[in-house]
Amino acid sequence: MSSAVPFALTELLKIIYQDEHIVAVDKPSGMLVHRSFLDKHETVFVMQTLRNQIGQHVFPVHRLDRPTSGVLLFALSSEVARFLSEQQEKKFWRKHYLAVVRGFLPQGGELNYALKEQLDKIADKFSRDDKAAQEAITRYQPLAQVELPIAVSKYPAARYSLVALQPITGRKHQLRRHLAHLRYPIVGDTSHGDGKHNALFKDHFNCRRLMLIAKQLRLPHPVTGELLILNASLNELEPVFSQFGWPIDDDYYQQQFTTFFSEDKWQKSP
Repeated sequence: MSSAVPFALTELLKIIYQDEHIVAVDKPSGMLVHRSFLDKHETVFVMQTLRNQIGQHVFPVHRLDRPTSGVLLFALSSEVARFLSEQQEKKFWRKHYLAVVRGFLPQGGELNYALKEQLDKIADKFSRDDKAAQEAITRYQPLAQVELPIAVSKYPAARYSLVALQPITGRKHQLRRHLAHLRYPIVGDTSHGDGKHNALFKDHFNCRRLMLIAKQLRLPHPVTGELLILNASLNELEPVFSQFGWPIDDDYYQQQFTTFFSEDKWQKSP
């Protein structure tokens, strides 16, 4: 959905990693990755901004939804872009997210819940809308909780969970739709979330964004094969996490991702 107010970038993009082959940035929430005729009023985009910032062309190899912040990787040549795309097809990448959701999520697990392809009324007006639902798998693990003495709806207090997420598939809005299906929608989600809780975060914490961060991306370097672990910051959510008594240290989250999303943990018995 288009925003009435164009995105304004007040500082340089934060570069997480850069060498002669790839560059990764910490994408701000609200910033489009590239130009779109669906958001004609926008004038600031990650691709063009990064190109101007580093003085060379960049090639997108994946994307993040506009309201999601976090690790966004680009290739610096078409050949490397092809290698990175092949890595994704072979499922060599591991993506780890953090989300703030409504309610106390009691335990972790794996949700295998197929999703119908979401079509845009304009961009996809000639696409078929009768396709079967596509396989969609998300692993999730609650990390922390908070109860706020703020009345919302019919309840005297508001409860929230901090959740680590690992999408195994990459469907459109998968994490947002899966958490809504679990009845723990992500705070700030205007499409699949709870408007009363979105308003609470706006009014009490001046937080107007989707509470979803692409916190970590793990992948083999496309040229050297070295394991890369790229971490995004909490950015403007750090004061909120601190107020809730939630961890803000990168080492903590790396440990949690390693513990809960290790391949050994999810090996299926023969």
